[in-house]
Amino acid sequence: MKNIPSVDLTDFLSDDPKRKQKFIDEIGKAYEDIGFVALKGHFLSNTLVDNLYEEIKQFFTLPVETKSKYEIEGIGGQRGYVSFGKESAKGRKVGDLKEFWHFGQYVEDNDVLKAEYPDNVEVTELSNFNAVGKETFQMLEKTGVYVLRALALYVGLDEFYFDNFIKNGNSILRPIHYPPITSEPKNAVRAAAHGDINLITLLMGSHGKGLQVQRNDGEWLDAIAEPDELVINVGDMLSRHTNNKLKSTIHRVVNPPRELWGTSRYSIPFFMHPISEMPLDCLDNCIDENNPKQYDDITAGDFLNQRLVELGLIKK
Repeated sequence: MKNIPSVDLTDFLSDDPKRKQKFIDEIGKAYEDIGFVALKGHFLSNTLVDNLYEEIKQFFTLPVETKSKYEIEGIGGQRGYVSFGKESAKGRKVGDLKEFWHFGQYVEDNDVLKAEYPDNVEVTELSNFNAVGKETFQMLEKTGVYVLRALALYVGLDEFYFDNFIKNGNSILRPIHYPPITSEPKNAVRAAAHGDINLITLLMGSHGKGLQVQRNDGEWLDAIAEPDELVINVGDMLSRHTNNKLKSTIHRVVNPPRELWGTSRYSIPFFMHPISEMPLDCLDNCIDENNPKQYDDITAGDFLNQRLVELGLIKK
């Protein structure tokens, strides 16, 4: 395998049962084998993508003192700005070479969840920043709904099994800026090897080298998508829930060659989370004699909190 598999969501959305099953089989097999796919046929328009990149580039070029006023204490970085080097991969003490922003869920018809989640942070300097971020969040969430419906069918569940868990889920849209590298990094990379916490991650901006996926044999594979594709991978929650039938694959963002140190990199992952009460117990139909239950029962909320502590975003 020289690149991650490519699938087309329009197959799943078609009225042709054979095309729909083709998508289910292709994405399911890819997630069993390597945990990553490149996906065409999503709900992001080219105009929306261009507008989002324009907005986030403007934000990250704001003065540090301006950005810093949007760094909210006491919420584990769940909304607003997180400054350079604050986050580290699980098991590492060296901060990653990045700064980022968090858009969170736009809760509808649920006052309990509205109170549970922090409010989104409004950037007053950029009049379109929050509106473009909200629209992107919602189009990526819509794409993720259909991916999870296909995966539910692949593991033998009802097609709409995940729907109520992800409606108003604790999802995050994270525009990331990897600034130019100005001096020899000391054991730091743009994003150290890690697995994602959530159900699935939908990634914009993986059109050049940088993102690498670790294969089962330990070798690293460049994950490069076409300009009209999203990279979508399995997170630890989904891997745990399916008893590792669907694999959460270790991945990283490596530093560029020295001749490209002076360039910024932008990447925009959407971390699709369920509501906190979702049980992540291993599914019965993913357990058998050859694959005994591998994880203790836990809710999505408790699992997320554990991982945020490990990442250094929440202090014990």
